[in-house]
Amino acid sequence: MTTKPGTARYRRILVKLSGEALLGNEDYGIDPVILKRIAGEIRDLTQMGVQVAIVLGGGNIFRGAGLARAGMDRVTGDHMGMLATVINALALQDALESLGTYARVMSALRINEVCEDYIRRRAVRHLEKGRVVIFGAGTGNPFFTTDTAASLRAIEINAEILLKATKVNGIYDSDPVSNPDAKRYARLTFDKVLNDRLNVMDATAIVMCRENNLPLQVFNLFHAGDLMRIVQGEDVGTVVSADP
Repeated sequence: MTTKPGTARYRRILVKLSGEALLGNEDYGIDPVILKRIAGEIRDLTQMGVQVAIVLGGGNIFRGAGLARAGMDRVTGDHMGMLATVINALALQDALESLGTYARVMSALRINEVCEDYIRRRAVRHLEKGRVVIFGAGTGNPFFTTDTAASLRAIEINAEILLKATKVNGIYDSDPVSNPDAKRYARLTFDKVLNDRLNVMDATAIVMCRENNLPLQVFNLFHAGDLMRIVQGEDVGTVVSADP
């Protein structure tokens, strides 16, 4: 499929952002500079008519699995992690609205005083009206990652592609930070990702994408403009799909 410059290849997308993506140069919490840049790129997509949904992690604030390994009850830790994702979602909503872009936070946990409950039909309606929808609190269940939440929500809202933002420009056969000779894949199948344990997302998320024929594209969040280039159909990062 070819796309003219300045036009969108996709009508509806879901972007998965890790909590660490919001750290920027900070040791903890949210870097306002990074938050504003991410919000600006998302605003630019909506101005092209792209419907954008987002799932955020909470690792910049709290990781439930980490404290569970230290002895905390896993369910309690995961619930704390879910609340951290809502904090990030509210911050991104505020950043988007400061740029004139309408946004709604929808939580899988009931927190009616600060955001909406997640209701699939309402989420789709928000998207159709041009609002950015930010999904918080993961799936609302312990033992499931925000990667799985991203796959689930993307499938539920009929997104055309799931875009996973990372710190590297795609999927490699080994760690590119420690191995300068690591090979980047341009395209992969879901089966190869699972069989080779490439660890770009957890196995549950990958299987859900495979079973529902939802393509996944991995890109470097810190390369300004890559999100726009992907939506315009350019070859950026790594594409994972059913066919090579």
